[in-house]
Amino acid sequence: MLAFSRVFPGLVNRAALAATLAVVVASAAVGSSHLSAQQRGGDDFPCNVKTTERIVAVGDIHGAYDKFAAVLRAAGIIDARNRWSGKKALLVQTGDVLDRGPDSRKALDLLRKLEGEAKRAGGNVYSLLGNHEMMRLVYDWRYVSQGEIEAFKTPESADLRDRALGVFSAESERQAKAAGKPFDAAAYREQFIKEFPLGSLDMRLAFEAKGEYGPWIRARPAVARINGILFLHGGISDMVASFGCEGVNAAVRKDMLSLPLPVEQLPMLFSLSETGPLWYRGLANEPEATLSPVLETILQRMQARAIVIGHTPVLPGKVTPRLGGRVIQIDTGMVDAEFFPGGVPSALEFQGDTATAIYLDRREPLALPALQPAAAAGASAR
Repeated sequence: MLAFSRVFPGLVNRAALAATLAVVVASAAVGSSHLSAQQRGGDDFPCNVKTTERIVAVGDIHGAYDKFAAVLRAAGIIDARNRWSGKKALLVQTGDVLDRGPDSRKALDLLRKLEGEAKRAGGNVYSLLGNHEMMRLVYDWRYVSQGEIEAFKTPESADLRDRALGVFSAESERQAKAAGKPFDAAAYREQFIKEFPLGSLDMRLAFEAKGEYGPWIRARPAVARINGILFLHGGISDMVASFGCEGVNAAVRKDMLSLPLPVEQLPMLFSLSETGPLWYRGLANEPEATLSPVLETILQRMQARAIVIGHTPVLPGKVTPRLGGRVIQIDTGMVDAEFFPGGVPSALEFQGDTATAIYLDRREPLALPALQPAAAAGASAR
C-alpha cells in the first residue's frame, strides 16, 4: 500500500485541511469552482484519435522546465521564444510534470499555453495525468521541492499564513481544552511556521478545485489512444485492461471529482492503486518472456497496437522499446541530478509507423517490428 505524508497540526484529515483553508481564503477570488459538463463526462477523452501528422511524446518532466523546453525545440514543437512551431503535430506529455525539480509551475504554464497555440495552428496537445499530479491533489507532499514552493510565494503569503495560523491554532487549542490537555501557543506557532514555509499555502490553494491549477489538473485524462497507440503514465495491468480506454479515464476522473477525502479512504481510490494506470510498473519491469502473453491480452482489450509509458526511468537515459516495440519506455530521467543520475531530456516521434528517439544532440531511429504492417496484419488475424 502506498505511504502518505503525515497529517498536519490540529487537523483530523486532509478533508479538514481543505475545508479549513477554504474558510481562510473565502473572500479570495481563486478561479472557476467546477469542471465543465464536457470535462465531467467522457466526450473529451482522447481514445479514438486518428492523424496523419507527427506525434511527439515526452515523458516525466519533474520540474525540469529548461530541459523540457529544450527537447521541445529539438523536436520542432516550439521555437526559440517557446511559441508553438509544430504546425499540425500532436504533442503528448505522459504526466509527472510536478515534484522533485524546482520549475514545475513554469512547465505547467508552458503546457497550458501550448494547448491554445497548437489548436490555433491545427495541432493538439494532450497533457496526461501522472501519479505525482494525483499526489498533489491528495496532499502527499513527500517529493515537493523548495523551488516549487518558492514559485508560489507572493507579497500576500505572510498574511495568508498568519490567517491560517489563527484558525488552526484556535481549533487546536479548543481540542486541547476539550481533552483536558495543556496547549502551548508559542510552540504551536513555531511548528506551524516550520510546516508551512511562505508559498506553501499558496501552492496548496492553487491546486484546490477552485484554484489556479486545480481545475486544469482535474480535467486531465489518464490515457490517450492515437492511431492505435496507447499513451499513459504508468501502465495498463491485466486487471485494468478490461476497463478499456474510456473506462480507465472515467474511473480516474471519478476519483478526482471525489476529492478531498479523509486520509483513511485514500487507499481505496483506483487512481492510487499500485496496479492502476498511474502507478503500475509491470510493463516496464516484468521479464519479457512472462509479459508477452499477458501483453497480447492487454492490447486486445485496450484496442491498441502498442503502449507508450513514462513513470519508470530508463537509466542511463534512453528511449527503450520492449517486445518489438509493443511497449516503449520514454521516461529517461529528465530531471537528472541526484534524482536520476545519467538522465537526459528526450522525446519520441512517430511519423506514421516510423519512430525516432530525439535527444538534445541527436536523433536515433527506433526499430519497432511489432508496429510494421506485416506484424500488424498478423496480430489482427490472430
